[in-house]
Amino acid sequence: MKLKLMGTALAGFMATASLTQAAESVNIGAPAWTGAQAIAHLIAEIVETRIGGEANLVPGNNASIFQAMDQGKGDIDVHPDVWLPNQESFTKKYVDEAGTVILSDKPYEGKQSFCVSKAFSEANNVTSIFDLARPEVAEKMDSDGNGKGEIWIGAPGWASANVNEIKVRDYGLMPFMEPVRADQAVMTATVGDSIKKDMGYAFYCYSPHAIWFQYDIVRLEEPEFDPEKYVAIQPSDDPDWFEKSKVMTEDALKNVQIAYSKTLIDRSPAIADLLANIQLDGDTVSNFAFQIEGGKDPADVAKEWVAANSDRVDGWLGL
Repeated sequence: MKLKLMGTALAGFMATASLTQAAESVNIGAPAWTGAQAIAHLIAEIVETRIGGEANLVPGNNASIFQAMDQGKGDIDVHPDVWLPNQESFTKKYVDEAGTVILSDKPYEGKQSFCVSKAFSEANNVTSIFDLARPEVAEKMDSDGNGKGEIWIGAPGWASANVNEIKVRDYGLMPFMEPVRADQAVMTATVGDSIKKDMGYAFYCYSPHAIWFQYDIVRLEEPEFDPEKYVAIQPSDDPDWFEKSKVMTEDALKNVQIAYSKTLIDRSPAIADLLANIQLDGDTVSNFAFQIEGGKDPADVAKEWVAANSDRVDGWLGL
């Protein structure tokens, strides 16, 4: 009888453990940029192969992902790549004020700049953002014959693209350079094409990003970051954002971190613990992005990295 009861208790324990494990599930927001896609797949791989849970990727932009995390119903539980202060309007609303979203306290460092190819920089002595206001330089960046060079400022919907448009104005570049918003893939292809054709092309660049592995590019110097000269208002905060903003310095270094719905702590505690403990770095994320931009399936990139970095993942899992 004692053995039978112990067996029954063990079976009950195993059933409970199985149910607990099965309850570990997460819907991960997957923004369009490659770094976010890479981290989303990495989280999914760890959840499925190391926690034994279920993970799904849900496409979305910053606004929709934060709104879903705020609602806490599980439609989207995670934003894998929150850039601060770029997305500060969202974190102030949902993290600081509503308290419905949690930010990991283990960020990695991001840096935002403007770049040109190294060959163009050396051939034309272009080292500063203000060199783009030299008429002979702008002329070499004019691909459509409208009298202005082109400068890619980011993709539609990016907060950073709004800041960069303000910079183009306040750096005095508007008479010489036309700010262009387009998908990131368009920028990457144009960089490669301009190098092949020995033309100039200026573009918003940031790290981590695959482009540092793809092409030989250099950052353009900007005035050192000064918070007094960096007043960047977003359209979500004020309809007159462009007129009221003034940005005359480079961006401060960014903190890039994971955000997740507070309700995930109760719904899937093991996954919430993982999200709180993941510690990435810029080189790792750049390498992820490089492989994905080269045509590799993001799920395969994540799977191979987890297999090759078992000890690091164990640390995130508290093992």
